[in-house]
Amino acid sequence: MKNCIEVKNLVKEYKNVRAVDDLTFEVHEGEILGLLGPNGSGKTTTINCILSLLKFSKGKIKIFGKNMEPNAYDIKKDIGVVFQEVAVFEELNVYDNIDYFCGLYIKDKTKRKVYIKEAINLVGLENYQKFLPKQLSGGLLRRLNIACGIAHKPKLIFLDEPTVAVDPQSRNNILDGIKKLKEDGATIVYTTHYMEEVEILCDRIIILDKGRVLASGTTDELKKLANIEEKVTIEGVEISSTILEEIKQFKNVDEILYKDNILFITYKKGKNNLSELMDFLKTKKVVYNKIFSERPTLNDVFLELTGKELRD
Repeated sequence: MKNCIEVKNLVKEYKNVRAVDDLTFEVHEGEILGLLGPNGSGKTTTINCILSLLKFSKGKIKIFGKNMEPNAYDIKKDIGVVFQEVAVFEELNVYDNIDYFCGLYIKDKTKRKVYIKEAINLVGLENYQKFLPKQLSGGLLRRLNIACGIAHKPKLIFLDEPTVAVDPQSRNNILDGIKKLKEDGATIVYTTHYMEEVEILCDRIIILDKGRVLASGTTDELKKLANIEEKVTIEGVEISSTILEEIKQFKNVDEILYKDNILFITYKKGKNNLSELMDFLKTKKVVYNKIFSERPTLNDVFLELTGKELRD
């Protein structure tokens, strides 16, 4: 598979801190790559190095098979960037904002009009073209931000938390638009803290921490790496500390949490875990409202790999 981005042995140091530590990975052409990690893991620094917005200490970066440099404008014209912070002109309306950013790359006015219309349709802003940014809701403003970043039809797109703090309707619109960008041939690097979005969108995932790759692969491959076999939830249960301690001693139980009459049990391995538990609860005459088993989510995997402690 052809690579769109190649990062080799990348190191970025701030005084005595290594924000990126000998990082190597690639992004395949036509894929959506989820670049994940807790706060301070090095995601933003890595992206800024790839875009030549930061000088790095060591390593090589290639985009479209060419060395990426600060003055590599032939490469940059085919890149679209949508940062988490909304960056539009308050004095320009929706149409003129998109026109301005698209005009940085597309000088042909006729061609640009077509591109602007397609960008507006992609993010669902047809009825807001004359609105100023201050007149838009948070979700509409996010959609405008995306349109400004992708209107020139870049081959490579970086999307940094594009759905943060938006309503469910806007989130669905944005996710549908991202799928359409991929269908149209774009390669996308996607960062988010919403793991369900990653499961929906991403072909492959890289999890960073402390500037290094902790794990990479598809969602299913990462779930196998985390070695979490099953999660069991019991709702509406009153259970004694003695019985909880007995459950903790089950052969395959890794962790339990009991809160607000809900019991959560994580199993590392094994089969028939649910049957064993139900038989045990029956012998102990424990009454509950509902019990169900599920496979681990990507969020479970993320916490397993990066730890559950709070990050700054």
